Amino acid sequence: MKPVLRTCVALLLALAGSGCMSLSPLQRDQAMHVAAQARSTAIDCDDPLTACARPSPLRALGARAFAQSAPGAPRHYALLLDYGQDALLSRLDLIRSAQRSIDLQTYIFDEDDAGRLTLDELLAAARRGVRVRMLVDQLSALKHVDTLAALASVHANFEMRVYNPLLGRARTSYPQYLLAAACCWRQLNRRMHNKILLIDDMVGITGGRNYQDRYYDWDSAYNFRDRDVLVAGPVAGEMKANFEAFWHARRSVPVAQLTDVAGRLLRAGAPPMPHTPFAAPERVAAISRDADDPLLVNERLAAAAIPVGEVAFIADPPDKHRRSYEDVAPSTVELRALIESAEREVLLQTPYLVLSRPAQALFESLHDRPDGPRVVVSTNSLAATDSFITYALSYKYKRRYLRDFGFNIYEYKPFPEDAPIDLDATGAVGIRWNPDGSVDIEARDHPPQASETDEVRLQPSGSGARRAPRSSERLPLDREYSALRYAGVGVNRPVPLQRAGVRIGLHSKSLVIDERIGVVGTHNFDPRGDNLNTESALVIEDPVFARALAASIRRDIAPANSWAIARRDKPPVFSGLDYSLAKISEHLPLFDLWPTRYATSYEFVPGPDCPRAPPPDDPGFRACHEPVGDFPEVNLGLKSVLTRIFTAFGAGLAPIL
Repeated sequence: MKPVLRTCVALLLALAGSGCMSLSPLQRDQAMHVAAQARSTAIDCDDPLTACARPSPLRALGARAFAQSAPGAPRHYALLLDYGQDALLSRLDLIRSAQRSIDLQTYIFDEDDAGRLTLDELLAAARRGVRVRMLVDQLSALKHVDTLAALASVHANFEMRVYNPLLGRARTSYPQYLLAAACCWRQLNRRMHNKILLIDDMVGITGGRNYQDRYYDWDSAYNFRDRDVLVAGPVAGEMKANFEAFWHARRSVPVAQLTDVAGRLLRAGAPPMPHTPFAAPERVAAISRDADDPLLVNERLAAAAIPVGEVAFIADPPDKHRRSYEDVAPSTVELRALIESAEREVLLQTPYLVLSRPAQALFESLHDRPDGPRVVVSTNSLAATDSFITYALSYKYKRRYLRDFGFNIYEYKPFPEDAPIDLDATGAVGIRWNPDGSVDIEARDHPPQASETDEVRLQPSGSGARRAPRSSERLPLDREYSALRYAGVGVNRPVPLQRAGVRIGLHSKSLVIDERIGVVGTHNFDPRGDNLNTESALVIEDPVFARALAASIRRDIAPANSWAIARRDKPPVFSGLDYSLAKISEHLPLFDLWPTRYATSYEFVPGPDCPRAPPPDDPGFRACHEPVGDFPEVNLGLKSVLTRIFTAFGAGLAPIL
């Protein structure tokens, strides 16, 4: 046997040994018994009817909606949660208000401040007598086996299950991930992307947010501009039914039965819950106090809820992941039908503008209609995205999106001037801009531990630029796209920028049709959502709600927050030949090497003749905008080169990104 072959065989055996060691059914039963015996049954409340729940203006919306509903005439209240602090505050308020049950389903659940605070609140509810169930996708189900073993045995009212565990484990190492990719690629790529928090089957929250600092403005370097919707009323029953389907699916495994968690329980018994200090305890204490203030919650949140009528919850079933499943998933079917129904405008917001072939055909047919609707798309720029490889695929097809589909595309800036982000909550370094455009950085007295791996790059300033401290490495837990989560830290970082600041990346997934239907959910309108992930969304056909959602998205595409994407100036000679060769190169699955791209980014330049920014398809667009390059704000270097490489060679990755 050749040495290289022997090495490969040895590596494969080592991988198999590290990944496939399993426990017998008897051992798993014994681990379950260890966990069950350790669970506390103590209840901290002497009122079984209310479980000592605190009054909540948000839960009261549910009681009011049910009281106002009649057969065939449901009443709901809907509340957009744009600000991360509001999204976390609403969750804390609702968890503390639960009297009977809490069901939480999510993709990412981290062990940072936001994740640990939520866990503390869930466990406090369980100890009050509330039944708490937590379902997390395995690729992102907390970081530490000890934490999972503790949760398996913490209290009789708390249950946790892990969806679709690779190799029957809670956590997978890099070699085990490679083994799973080799043996179980189909299972590896089919993930539960649904996100639900449901309180007493009355009030629910869904949308783009996971449980991690960067979704709630708590990261000192990179945060998501995201969106959830809280809905109170009878549709909570549909959300409950979908949760039950996932909870009882064969891919949902009690955490104590997973090989690494069960082994931990059998070796050393049930560990105590970890009590790692919060990175920013003052910030945690502040939002905890706010959640205890019903007047504040009412004024800041509940009073802004919009009364609506019927609400539809569209969600994929866990059967989507069966080999025998041949239907088009419900979320995809319903979203396409809504887009096809548009008469005047489709307003679409997605962090990753990579469309499946059926979606491309849909938008092309809309564009070909004589009275077709305008399609406005809000998405990430390369400078803002957390997935530069996904952006490369969007960059590849810009010509098709603009010319063949008629999209008006706006790409989110990394430092938006008018974003619904609480910069003070991030705990970031202080930034002072100089008249010449340079920047000074001053660290705050007690900033929380940063979570982004990039070092802050500064332009020279008069007082001498200083480099911000290097932050801790991110684990693959925090990635919403699974195919490349172990591809290395460099791949899983946002690109380096030309200046310092708290970077903001778009993560919301929303749709507005003719300002009469509003949709907020988890679907990125991409091939993963169509074919691999399970997704969910709330569809609200109400003009008041739809206009509020449209206004939120239009704020994101305003010149202060986004660059407009349009065709670059034609070359002075052979422009037709350049266009034709670029189009041919674009259609190649590989070797899209034509150096000239069809589109570039534009910045609005206000003036007497340009009081407002005209859209890219307006004749006056160029008179009011100036080109700023394909990758504005990016510190051009290796990442920009890699973006072009993936544009040229990465088309085959589109179905799994």
